[in-house]
Amino acid sequence: MSRCSAVINSNTRFSHVLIIGSGPAGLVCAETLRQEGFTDRIVMVTAEKDPPYDRPKLSKSLESTAEQLRLRSPDFLQDHDIELLTEKEVMAVDVKMRAVTFVDGLRMEYRKLFIATGSKPRPMSYQGKDVANVFHLETPEDANSIARLASNRNAVVVGTSFVGMEVAAALTDKAHSVSVIGIESIPFKKDLGEKVGKAIMKLFEANRVKFYMLNEVSQMKGHHGQLKEVVLKSGKVLRADVCVIGTGCVPASGFLKQSGVHMDSKGFVTVNKTMQTNMEGVYAGGDVVAFPFPQRNNKKVNIPHWQMAHVHGRVAALGMMGKPAEVKTVPYFWSAMFGKSIRYAGYGEGFDDVIIQGDLDELKFVAFYTR
Repeated sequence: MSRCSAVINSNTRFSHVLIIGSGPAGLVCAETLRQEGFTDRIVMVTAEKDPPYDRPKLSKSLESTAEQLRLRSPDFLQDHDIELLTEKEVMAVDVKMRAVTFVDGLRMEYRKLFIATGSKPRPMSYQGKDVANVFHLETPEDANSIARLASNRNAVVVGTSFVGMEVAAALTDKAHSVSVIGIESIPFKKDLGEKVGKAIMKLFEANRVKFYMLNEVSQMKGHHGQLKEVVLKSGKVLRADVCVIGTGCVPASGFLKQSGVHMDSKGFVTVNKTMQTNMEGVYAGGDVVAFPFPQRNNKKVNIPHWQMAHVHGRVAALGMMGKPAEVKTVPYFWSAMFGKSIRYAGYGEGFDDVIIQGDLDELKFVAFYTR
């Protein structure tokens, strides 16, 4: 298949399908289009410098490179005529002109647009923002730096999200000390319940992780610009050579504010059953969307799971080709810590009771969340 450059002028190009984001939703959208016989131009654009990689593994395997985590090789993308543009940060979308503008001045026109920009770290307020060696885990380079800086030194993790806890677990065999700061009394209390949360906390404590719960960060203190201490609002001061902030995410949708593409009060892009937004020809999927979930009477929800992003990408691609499909899957995610695997199936909006079958102390159990 010949590749058409479709250059309109020096800074404007055209693609029949333009995909913003190279995570699982964007990649599966492109692959599904090709699998279903779409032969026109597909361009996938990402702010990342690397080809698509398995981002959830960053927090589980801090020393892995982008190449080791790669989802598809450049040869695969070339063989299937999926063009990839890296290090392109989107600035604005003009739905009337069907064009996307990027920070570097590139302008891409499209017939169909798929927005799969995912999420970005939730901002956290503290003093000492200019201190080095404080990370949000976003790239393989971040992960590699965290592992290197933590070697035989003091590591602090802020937040008991799955990412934060996975990083803490991964650092225990590298760092001299690992401390975790959380705003709840027990990790995962809201998501997994107090009993399960306590059992997981016990596992971490048995692996030398020190918890500072019901606490928040007040200040990052440095020496010659390098992190040396994390000061908590309680007044406690922790020695720290590297700090990882894992306090959750918000949708990466700011570039859509003036576009007319509808977003809810939290910034999630709202879509219909076929993953189309309120604008014709504009689709969205993955962590950035709120979509109608059949198992909740089509209430619009955000489910930021790897597996769900795959489904979104496929449904959006089929919708673009006039083969409407819907999301028909059970949400699922997994986590791994100290050789133990947590597997969660279903969509929970809170629970009244947790029924445990098995041995919680041995972490060999099934938990049913009921209401």
